[in-house]
Amino acid sequence: MRRRMAKRTLNPAAGPRTAAIVVAAGRGSRFGGDGPKQYANLAGRTLLRWSVEAILAHPAVELVCCVIHPDDQAAFEEAIAGLQGDVTSVPGGATRQASVRNGLESLAALPAPPGRVLIHDAARPLLLPSVVGRVLAALETAPGAIPAMAVVDTLKRSGPDGRIAETVPRVGLWRAQTPQGFRFADILAAHRALPQQEFTDDADLLQAMGQQVALVEGDEALLKVTTASDLVRLETLLAGAREPRTGFGYDVHAFGPGDHVTLGGVRIPHGKGLAGHSDADVGLHALCDAIYGALAEGDIGHHFPPGEAAWRGADSALFLRHAVGRVAERRGTVLHLDLTLVCERPKIGPHRDAMRARIAEIAVLPLDRVAVKATTSERLGFTGREEGIAAHAVATLSLPVLS
Repeated sequence: MRRRMAKRTLNPAAGPRTAAIVVAAGRGSRFGGDGPKQYANLAGRTLLRWSVEAILAHPAVELVCCVIHPDDQAAFEEAIAGLQGDVTSVPGGATRQASVRNGLESLAALPAPPGRVLIHDAARPLLLPSVVGRVLAALETAPGAIPAMAVVDTLKRSGPDGRIAETVPRVGLWRAQTPQGFRFADILAAHRALPQQEFTDDADLLQAMGQQVALVEGDEALLKVTTASDLVRLETLLAGAREPRTGFGYDVHAFGPGDHVTLGGVRIPHGKGLAGHSDADVGLHALCDAIYGALAEGDIGHHFPPGEAAWRGADSALFLRHAVGRVAERRGTVLHLDLTLVCERPKIGPHRDAMRARIAEIAVLPLDRVAVKATTSERLGFTGREEGIAAHAVATLSLPVLS
C-alpha cells in the first residue's frame, strides 16, 4: 500500500536519495497490553507515529516504508493519518530479519531505488534529527553506520548457579541503537545472500559479508520500549523535556468611520472606528502573531487570509483561540501574554482590567499571566497624529522538545 502525501523535491546536488524502513511487524509479547506495542499511546501519539514523524523530520529522507503485520492495516492507517510525507507499508515476515528484507525488496522495486537506507525500530520513538544526521554523514566513508552509546556500567557474567562468574571489561563495548544506516545496494545484497542465517541486527549481517560498520554517537532518549515500564520511563522523560519559546507580534490599523473600536476583545466607544477586514482588533492580532511566531508557524494572515469572505467582520477572539489551540495541539503551554497598545486616544487605562480579563478568558489563562499596557508616541508619527493604533505583543510558551 502506498500512501502519498506532501512530496519533497530532491536536490540532485544534495547527494543520493535516502529512504527509511520502520520495522513495526512484531507482536510485542513482553509488552503486554491490548495490542502490539508499536500502537501503544505515548503522550497522545502511537509509538509508530512518533518514529515515522521523527524520520520524516530529517530533510534528507524522502520516503518511509513501514513493515507491518498483515492484521494491523487499519491500526497503521489510523496511526499515520495526516502525516506530511511519503509513507508506504508492506507486510512483515516471520522474523525481524525477514521483515527488513521485505522492506528492502519493496524499495528495490521502485523505478529509482534509493542510494541510502535507514532501518529503524518503531519501538524507539524518541529519535532526534541530529542522530539521523550523524548516521547519514558516516555513510560518506563507510558502507554502514549505527548510533550507539558507550557502556558505562560495570558488567558481570553470571554462572549457572545465578552467582557472579566474572567481571567483563567494558572498554570498547557499546549499546547499539537504531536507525542503522546503510548504502542500499550493500545491505540489500547482504540480506539476499544470507537469508537462512539469523543475525542480531542489520549491522551484524553486513559485517558477516566482510563490510565495515561505523559507530556514531546515539542518544539516551532512544530507549527501546520492550515492557510497559519502558513506556512509563519515556512519558516521564517527555514530561521533563521542554523548552521555552518567545514570540513577538506587531500590528497596526488605521482609523476609519465608526463609533467604537475593539481592543483586547473589549468594545470601547470612540468617535472613530478601526479599518480592517475583521473587527480590526489590533491588540488581539498582535497577540496572535506573537504566539504564531513562538511556534514558528507564520503569522495571522497565513492562517486567516484577509481576502477571504469568511473573516469579514469576524470577532478576533476566533483568531486568538486558534493560536492558543495550536499551542495545545503541540502539547505546549502559554505561560504569559504581554500586550502594549500605542495611541493618543481612546484612553486605555479605564479599560485595561477588562481587556486583561477578556484576553485571559479567550486564552484560558489565569489573570496574572496576562499584561496589558498603554503608551503614546509623544505626538510623533501616525499614532501621534491620531491616524491609527499600533500594538506590540510578546508571547512566552513552553513546548516539548520532542514534539
